[in-house]
Amino acid sequence: MRKSLFLVCTTWLYAFQAGTSAKFVVTPEIQGALNHVRADSLRGDLSFISSDLLEGRGTPSRGLDIAAEYIAAQFRRAGLEPGGTEGYFQTARMVVLEPNMSAFELRVTHGKQAVIADPADIVLGTAKATDLNDAPLFKLDLADTSFIESMTPAQLDGKAVIMEFTANSQANFRAVGQKLRQAKPLLLVSVSRTEGPKRPTEGQLSDPDQPRTATPRLNWNGPAAAALYDSLPAGATPASLSIHLAPPHETAVSPRNVLGILRGSDAALKDSYLLVTAHYDHLGMLAEGSGDRIYNGANDDGSGTVSVIEVARALSSLKTRPRRSIVFMTFFGEEKGLMGSRYFAKHPVIPLEKIAGQINLEQLGRTDDKEGSRIATATVTGFDYSNITDSIRAAGDLTGIKIFKHPKNSDLYFTASDNASLAEAGVPAHTIGVTFEFPDYHGLGDEWQKIDFDNLAKVDRMVALATIMVADNDKAPQWSEENPRTKNFVKASKELHH
Repeated sequence: MRKSLFLVCTTWLYAFQAGTSAKFVVTPEIQGALNHVRADSLRGDLSFISSDLLEGRGTPSRGLDIAAEYIAAQFRRAGLEPGGTEGYFQTARMVVLEPNMSAFELRVTHGKQAVIADPADIVLGTAKATDLNDAPLFKLDLADTSFIESMTPAQLDGKAVIMEFTANSQANFRAVGQKLRQAKPLLLVSVSRTEGPKRPTEGQLSDPDQPRTATPRLNWNGPAAAALYDSLPAGATPASLSIHLAPPHETAVSPRNVLGILRGSDAALKDSYLLVTAHYDHLGMLAEGSGDRIYNGANDDGSGTVSVIEVARALSSLKTRPRRSIVFMTFFGEEKGLMGSRYFAKHPVIPLEKIAGQINLEQLGRTDDKEGSRIATATVTGFDYSNITDSIRAAGDLTGIKIFKHPKNSDLYFTASDNASLAEAGVPAHTIGVTFEFPDYHGLGDEWQKIDFDNLAKVDRMVALATIMVADNDKAPQWSEENPRTKNFVKASKELHH
């Protein structure tokens, strides 16, 4: 009787022991909150968020603005406090940079021959004034795994880099991505043997308060580009590249992060915050063509967006809230280079030193991973980078979700989503996902009808429980200092809390 009365009167219970993980009791009230997560509710939200009406939620776009208003309405319905600078919104002052092709020239000199690109074959990935004269050209052969493994970032410094994407080179490109980020190339040229990727052609999103340091990049399409690429040896080549690209046209835009706060119950810890996040943008739509032109982005990352909403609804039903405050937030512009989360990290509406950690949600709805079915499982990027994963694994054990570390992709994808922006600022931050790669990834077929909503609801109950466990722990999450991969994050954390 006394034990039963204790469980009724106490919302949750932690039992800490030195050197061991916390033991957690799922009380009837917590279970009731988890039961608020329903497949039908997720289906209703996602069928709207990823509908054709929102035209792929490109950043910026009318569809993105509609999605932001919808998310804010759901936060309002859940009773969350407005967490932005303008109600539920943090409005970013940014610009879209449109390519300026006037007087454009791209020439590659190889021996006694000069190949001059037809501007009609060029798709600019970065709208940035660029002038290079006879820069050394480096061929990055993405099809050669041993070449990529032996290549060093220093080999790319001060060079124009040319490469070709194929279906077989995707995994190698992920592997080389970190080396590219460490290197200082002058230009990135991606060759396509045909007309090039059918992708949206919006301008580049830029924060005018931040220096424009991104490496210029472009796609060069067609047989002339392919013939040139095939004629070059891998690595440093005897060829040189010259390019002239005029300064871009600029248009002011105001995309918005959306955030609501579930205020904590503890007088001392309510001013400490746990972020639960996802990005609500996607790729927009093709400018022209017949048939389906809309990138609906149901799994990437409509599934994460509606999960943030659903977990917020579930936890707002608790009579006794977790001790820390929880910020539910959706970011704009992830597909433009983590722009919304980077803007938040540079212009925080909550002091970064008061943010205890971040749980980011990506690609939770599809179970048809290219490596096999992912039923009742989830993975964490940077699996052993901080002790947040301990709470996620414990929550998985209690809700029937197997939390596993992917032997390759867990580390590889750590910087590929919005957790990276907070991690680089020193905040322990991870992304939870169900699939890394799935059919229709960044394709026109990523639609809500392909989502496994029953499995999504089950995963979201795990997310909700992990959120409670982290938010109610009087010890803030910590980076794993013994892991050499966390060195820079540990350093940033110490600087943040000095």
